[in-house]
Amino acid sequence: MTKDGLEAQDKRLRDFLEGYGSLVVAFSGGLDSVLLLAVAHDVLGDRMLAVTAVSPIYPRRERAAAEALARALGVRFLQIETGDVARADFAANPPERCYLCKRELFGKLREIARKEKMAYVADGANADDLNDYRPGMRAARELGVVSPLVEAGLTKEDIRALSKRLGLATWDKASSACLASRIPYGEPITREKLAMIEAAEEFLEALGFRQVRVRHHGNVARIEVAPDEIERLASAAVRERVVHKLREIGYHYVCLDAEGYRTGSLNEVLPRDGTT
Repeated sequence: MTKDGLEAQDKRLRDFLEGYGSLVVAFSGGLDSVLLLAVAHDVLGDRMLAVTAVSPIYPRRERAAAEALARALGVRFLQIETGDVARADFAANPPERCYLCKRELFGKLREIARKEKMAYVADGANADDLNDYRPGMRAARELGVVSPLVEAGLTKEDIRALSKRLGLATWDKASSACLASRIPYGEPITREKLAMIEAAEEFLEALGFRQVRVRHHGNVARIEVAPDEIERLASAAVRERVVHKLREIGYHYVCLDAEGYRTGSLNEVLPRDGTT
């Protein structure tokens, strides 16, 4: 992406944000939502509010980082609890899981927007999300949630480049997703499983692995890391430490996915239209 191209994208995003007038931003602290929050705050100032969801499906370290980032940017910030794991329909883990979660979250954010007299709720979806199975985007459409990064045509690569240009420390942050996305569809989502996944991923990240997913298949942990990190994870010294720790956490078997990390690997079992 050329300098002129980045400047054009930046201006396009700012024009969309100015047009909204005021925003409540669903803020996870990930790469996409940090860029959205930073630019929205620059454009709208006090006419915006960042809201982060609190739930067992979101890693505690990510929530703490989100709060720290919002405060560092000087953005008004709220945390709200969601009841997703306690809901039978969500906990059953259907392919529409993300829709159910986002429907609840966006509904709460709309209520906050009404109380705060904010015109819109915005999420951090990007243009690449249009190419994957993302039922949460349907919830956004139904509830009138805007997606400024999508509207500005920003892909993940664009977001990294623009974040770097703006001096945001998250420009090279690894992709993230809720912990429920590690559990295959149809396997119930429980607090215990989420805690195991979180502990396992924290351990792997502490070992220096940048892009990590621990897919939870019953008593089996299937580990995905970036392809260029597979060799290190498979080395005897590291492998032994990982197996020991994950068994301590509660897994009986520990597997390394030879294909490596890829977005939405648990969606690979779904038909192309996302139905079962």
